[in-house]
Amino acid sequence: MKATEVDFQLNWEPNGFQAPYFLARERGFYDEEGLEVRFVEGHGSPFAAEEAARGRREFGLAGASAVLSIQSQGLDPLAVAAVTQKTPAAIYTLRDVFGEELREPGQLAGRTVAPSATKTRILTAQLLEDAGIREEVDLLDVDPHTHHRVEHKVLERSVDAAVGVVTNGLELQREHDRIADELPIGDYLAIYGMTLVTNPEFAAENPETVRGFLRATARGWVEATNDPASAIDALVSRNATLERNADIELLKFETAAEVLQFTEHVREAGWGNHDGDRWRRLGETLSETDLLEGSIDPSGVWTNEYVDSDADAIRNYAALIDR
Repeated sequence: MKATEVDFQLNWEPNGFQAPYFLARERGFYDEEGLEVRFVEGHGSPFAAEEAARGRREFGLAGASAVLSIQSQGLDPLAVAAVTQKTPAAIYTLRDVFGEELREPGQLAGRTVAPSATKTRILTAQLLEDAGIREEVDLLDVDPHTHHRVEHKVLERSVDAAVGVVTNGLELQREHDRIADELPIGDYLAIYGMTLVTNPEFAAENPETVRGFLRATARGWVEATNDPASAIDALVSRNATLERNADIELLKFETAAEVLQFTEHVREAGWGNHDGDRWRRLGETLSETDLLEGSIDPSGVWTNEYVDSDADAIRNYAALIDR
């Protein structure tokens, strides 16, 4: 029987955060579901969410805030699995630039902060609002000419801190031999990180394809969490340019698995299951900003319909990763 071909739009260039998907493919989990999964390098979460929503790709990997942002543009993305329960966004700096160890949001008062992308700017604005210092921080607009290159502004001391994802600071520390500090936004905002997204019409017409994709992906997460080194080997084998920084890619995945991915909701409901309260909180956060293009409906952008609760890797996820 011929395998069903599907495109999986990644949110960015292959990296350690995506290692479970590469491991799932290498170990044949997608093949066992009758799927031939082709990975497509991305240009950010909004791009991935839009590609999936428009049906240009069968699946996309996108941050939840980007999913709602795309919904605000009048499109209809559908998140079919919640992958990381916390946002990977983080504020980072070099200690010799910041002048002290960055330990809490209040220290950003009177500082200039450069975000790498619209979604990270949204989350940073909410973090500063919650800390009561939003008006005291110069939170720059996203510079399209330095997209995802804001670390250079930190190095040049033109800003006090930047916003990216966890481990960005550690990458700077390793490359430049200077002490870095990171402030994970997910420690302060209880909202979703990455999700798996599709087009609702595709899902309705191909429910078993979606369920099979999620079952195989859950197995990939189990195997990667229990054997991170093999997951990174699978990633590097497909992207040899990452070999030089394999230890950083390993740190990225271990951070995702140990810090971002698991919550008590996952223990109780299983891998990929959405928590409506987290979507509601994220919707409230986004609605308080001026960065959306229209109205949003957080309750209409996700579903648990395709998360197969009978699959061992989903139902028994916590036990399989010894949590």
